[in-house]
Amino acid sequence: MKTTDTIDAYIASCPEKVQPLLEQLRQTVRKAAPGAAEVISYGMPAFKQQEVLVYFAAFKQHIGFYPTPSCITAFKAELANYKSSKGAVQFPITEKLPLQLIGKMVRFRLKEAQAKTNKKSSKSK
Repeated sequence: MKTTDTIDAYIASCPEKVQPLLEQLRQTVRKAAPGAAEVISYGMPAFKQQEVLVYFAAFKQHIGFYPTPSCITAFKAELANYKSSKGAVQFPITEKLPLQLIGKMVRFRLKEAQAKTNKKSSKSK
């Protein structure tokens, strides 16, 4: 487990061959959710806007991407070529990242988070 407090530090602590992939992933998330704050949560880079939208982490053979179970379900067909579980997907470090798909997933999570916030604010009126 990496003990870093910024995404820059997290990426710098990873093997050199993985750093460009992590930076591509980071920039893709930033572009899809420009208002999201970069944080480290559970020892992983994460992007937060109203709530944590997505997490990601580097492993020996893959990059783990954690966009929540609802997002994995929504994009199940597009994720069919990747190893996935209830709330995570593994992108092999030997392949190009599916940046377009990642961007779509982040936008899905952003809409989901905004809908939850809107629902909460309408209940409190």
